[in-house]
Amino acid sequence: MKRFLSLLVVAFLAGAITLGAYKLFLEPKPVVITESKPATTSVQPTNYKVTNTMSTAAASGIDFSDAAEKTVNAVVHVKQYGLTRRPRNLMEYLRNGGAVEKQIQGAGSGVIITADGYIVTNNHVIEGATELEVTLNNNKTYNAKIVGTAPQSDIALLKIEADEHLSYIPFGDSNSAKIGEWVLAVGNPFNLTSTVTAGIISAKSRDLNEYDGNYQSFIQTDAAVNPGNSGGALVNVRGELIGINTAITSMTGSYIGYSFAVPSNSAKKIIDDIIEYGDVQKAIIGVTTTEINQASQKEFGVNDSQGVIIAGIESDSGAEQAGLKKGDVIKQIDGVKIRKFADLSGYLSSKSPNDIVNVKIIRDGSLMTLPVKLKKYERYEIQAVGIEVVNPSKEDLRRNGVNYGVKISRTLTPRMARYNLEGIIITEIDNIKVTDVEAVKRIMAQKSPNEDISISLIDRNGEKREFVFQ
Repeated sequence: MKRFLSLLVVAFLAGAITLGAYKLFLEPKPVVITESKPATTSVQPTNYKVTNTMSTAAASGIDFSDAAEKTVNAVVHVKQYGLTRRPRNLMEYLRNGGAVEKQIQGAGSGVIITADGYIVTNNHVIEGATELEVTLNNNKTYNAKIVGTAPQSDIALLKIEADEHLSYIPFGDSNSAKIGEWVLAVGNPFNLTSTVTAGIISAKSRDLNEYDGNYQSFIQTDAAVNPGNSGGALVNVRGELIGINTAITSMTGSYIGYSFAVPSNSAKKIIDDIIEYGDVQKAIIGVTTTEINQASQKEFGVNDSQGVIIAGIESDSGAEQAGLKKGDVIKQIDGVKIRKFADLSGYLSSKSPNDIVNVKIIRDGSLMTLPVKLKKYERYEIQAVGIEVVNPSKEDLRRNGVNYGVKISRTLTPRMARYNLEGIIITEIDNIKVTDVEAVKRIMAQKSPNEDISISLIDRNGEKREFVFQ
């Protein structure tokens, strides 16, 4: 009996030990799930969502189809051709001769602005062409002639003789266009005809300052504009022309988000001048200006942060006759706000000589409005030399110790830009006294294209010097 009890105890202990070992080492342990609260933060998470202007416009209920339908048939494809001479054999090569071939030198867009075939485009689209070809949206092709150009504004006017009344785009008021307003760019990028893209006006009065001393005022937009769009239409949702697409800013040469257009008010004024006078009649107030910054605020005692400071008054100008003074701050013209010089130059580019504008200024802390009669800016480009000349003021002549001459206003080529000629007075051309720009025009009109030009000028030391340009 004792032996039986001993065996029972041993068996019990062995079972207990085995069960304990299993529980401790072999049985799977349960997974306990606990909820933890995330750490608080002051940064709010945001979602990244890819959108585009077309879908955004559609979501907001804007329909571009009407504007596109009104304008797409009035935007044309402009091709410029040049003649090249290629030798057909070794003998022609040695004799510097060869066959004459017509080759496409470039292409762009143009906008029909009248039913009888006037077309506006960029000057750089047609510059250097010996022949121009215009293709309409219906694939009809016409030869075009150049009516006139305005290289400084990059505008050219063409004319085709069509056998039908053409679709055209009416001019809108670019001054009333607003930042954030929807626009369409219509053109022929990469030779793809009848292309329409949409965007908004990103900025106005944008000055790219691409040319020396030639300040321009562009409409900036984010509508896609690529090579070939140049000269095409920028239109509002009503189908009105508010700009001529001109330039893009890109490291690659293609669109990356910004493009620029000549405002329609400026383009229309240029076109009207070309048709009526044969060239552009530029109007000026007759002031030199400086933009507001810390230095100019200190120099002129100005507290304003926006506007244009009058740094000088030209004699016998509309500004002098109206009573404008050095140190005045121009704030508005005809109710248009002037925040910087590009606002001023952009508005004046749409005005004509003898127009009267109301200039609102601040003088000694007081606001006043003065009517100013604009005068014609007399200028002439001597292309063979690479300079532009204007009529000098009395102060210009006095400062240089002469009583007649014309002033070099800017240089036209990189070669001439090296010599810092702006402000120099020219007194004679081909030993003929020049008293104004008209005298320069008469002298140059009588010269043959390859004839040498002799120019006498007063250098910065007050000495008279003569140069011959061949």
